[in-house]
Amino acid sequence: MSPEANSSAPTALIAEDEPLLADELRELLGTLWPQLRVVAVVHDGAAALQAIEVQAPDIALLDIRMPRLSGLDVARRVSGRCQVAFISAYDQHAIEAFEAGGVDYVLKPLAAARLLITIERLKARLGLPPPDLQRALQQLATSGALGGQRHLQWIKASSGSTVQLITVAEIIYFQADSRYTMVVTAAGESVIRTTIKELCDELDPTHFWQVHRSTIVNVHAIDRLLRDGRGMSIRLKGRDEALAVSSQYQALFRQM
Repeated sequence: MSPEANSSAPTALIAEDEPLLADELRELLGTLWPQLRVVAVVHDGAAALQAIEVQAPDIALLDIRMPRLSGLDVARRVSGRCQVAFISAYDQHAIEAFEAGGVDYVLKPLAAARLLITIERLKARLGLPPPDLQRALQQLATSGALGGQRHLQWIKASSGSTVQLITVAEIIYFQADSRYTMVVTAAGESVIRTTIKELCDELDPTHFWQVHRSTIVNVHAIDRLLRDGRGMSIRLKGRDEALAVSSQYQALFRQM
């Protein structure tokens, strides 16, 4: 293929937290849509945002449930910037919700016949302005068709010789500290044995963002962002400390 033909080929990102399935989807797309260039394959929502920022793909194939940010969260942030299709293992009720909202989808387990339908729909939309997905996403989120995942509501944390029950709304941030995770609230600091990775899977990603491999912050506690020669950091409301934002998570704040 000539460089000119390659540069005009449609591009896609795959965001799927199961690496084997992501590879299978990439291979199947290569067979069914050989003109399509897959420019990135990532395995969580934050990485998807960063890759979309850098690669600006024509199409984003987003797994509904991913660590850090779900496919719905990513789609909200990139609405109008690229065509979106969700990767989903949901039942007929979810399929009806997708179709009622005019949202394209790829079903797990992958089937060539169904993927061809999605490909034809996406081909028809290329060259057209990407749709504003906000209304469709709101319908999907509130319809109950996507499963109603239960997020962590409170935790038990140790402070000295006492054990506290802390609601997650009170928590300003979590920070990994050796074998423990420190829980910071306005009232003080406590520790839990739950890892940052486990917390990412249990917390509501619309309220808690991982900003560093060792840090998760409550979005409502963020006062402002600071950028300097050393990178990006967060200042918190009513507090003196700053939290570092590592480069792989900075795309979370591009829309702020």
